[in-house]
Amino acid sequence: MTEPATVPETASEPSVTRNAEKSRYEIHLGDVSAGFTTFEPDDHGRLVFAHTVIDPAFGGRGLGTTLVAAAMADAAERGDIVVPECPFVVRYLENTDVPGLAVVWRQTADAAGSDAVDGSGDEAGGGRADRSGDASE
Repeated sequence: MTEPATVPETASEPSVTRNAEKSRYEIHLGDVSAGFTTFEPDDHGRLVFAHTVIDPAFGGRGLGTTLVAAAMADAAERGDIVVPECPFVVRYLENTDVPGLAVVWRQTADAAGSDAVDGSGDEAGGGRADRSGDASE
């Protein structure tokens, strides 16, 4: 059985890194891992974000939003096309404009079948994504 992580007293700002070897973005507070969001390239080279996890010990602090915001900004900078399947990533992109990010939306039924787990208390804010076409920027 794994133990939930504890927050180091000296931790200040969370840091997000891209771990290409594990196909995920990770969020840390100091040296402690607080969560991750996974991505896998599909047959067209687009990045499918299917799963986001925040350790329950870190829930309610907005770390899921911080993690996904950094991952989407990095994907936009890299010129990646994102396919959101994780319900948390879907909600984030529905409510937030990420400059330069190309998004391909799956059918709502496909996203509802995802096994994603999101952090409690995390909320996204901002603009909203256009779901009328195949891709939006």
